[in-house]
Amino acid sequence: MANYKRILLDGYSYYITMVTYKRSPILLHDIALLRQSFAYAKTKFVFSIDEIVILPDHLHMILTVQRAKEYPEIISTIKCHYSKRCDAGLTKHIIQSHSRKKQGYNPVWQKRYYEHTIRDEKDYEQKRLYMYHNPAKHGYVENVEMWGYGSFY
Repeated sequence: MANYKRILLDGYSYYITMVTYKRSPILLHDIALLRQSFAYAKTKFVFSIDEIVILPDHLHMILTVQRAKEYPEIISTIKCHYSKRCDAGLTKHIIQSHSRKKQGYNPVWQKRYYEHTIRDEKDYEQKRLYMYHNPAKHGYVENVEMWGYGSFY
């Protein structure tokens, strides 16, 4: 990962995956807080969430930003807002490494996230379909229309 470079292109959309620390299934316990975290980020930055699907331990979204250099800050803002307000009871069972504790990390999110710059309409549609089918892929529902946590349903 030492040579990894993010592609920062103004006006482009980005496919983002954010995963909870140790895949702890906490995101649906307080979906209102997650929505508040996105709303808070929108008070600081100009962006749109074109598509999103939220599962217990991760979420996928297609994010379109006005200024590409800001999208890492957008992700950080969402994570920080959620982490600081998340019910400590949801994460008390999660054992962190000493280094994470020392650095003051709350055991809510993995430090990193997956990002992919969407290059064209075909790429967009592939990511959108992957997101749409994700709840069924993970076995949460048989019929994706029954999943209530996302922009598709």
